[in-house]
Amino acid sequence: MATSISQQLANRFREVILNGTWIANTNFRLELDNLNYEIATTKIDSLNTIAVLAQHIHYYINGINNVFKGGKLEIRDVYSFDFESIESQSQWKNFLNQFWKDAEEFASLVEKMSDENLNEPFVDEKYGTYLRNIDGMIEHSYYHLGQIPLLKKHISK
Repeated sequence: MATSISQQLANRFREVILNGTWIANTNFRLELDNLNYEIATTKIDSLNTIAVLAQHIHYYINGINNVFKGGKLEIRDVYSFDFESIESQSQWKNFLNQFWKDAEEFASLVEKMSDENLNEPFVDEKYGTYLRNIDGMIEHSYYHLGQIPLLKKHISK
């Protein structure tokens, strides 16, 4: 049986966040799970920290999950890098556990969508379709995932 479009999208999303290595030879979980919070929060010049990049992606996952569950689109780009600082390893681990949980919820919600639903407008026609926004979330995640190993290499120098 052929895999549905929604199943393919959910699998692609899981690959970048939770468990894949096909595209980038890594994923967020591989990069972050065993990372010390001090490395994750190390600031290099004007660049975002690893923690902020992870929180940024999580912010969008949560916002889109809210829409998937019938809520409003309440996230705003202007706030997508504004987070409380992480001050301990336990705070970092708690954040990561929530990130993985919310990412799996995102994938599960995507899996349940029909082709018709994927082609419906996402909140407002100006935002395109559900399909475009899910694809955008995957691409956006890969964009920031690519920054994390570079930051780690720079910090470890």
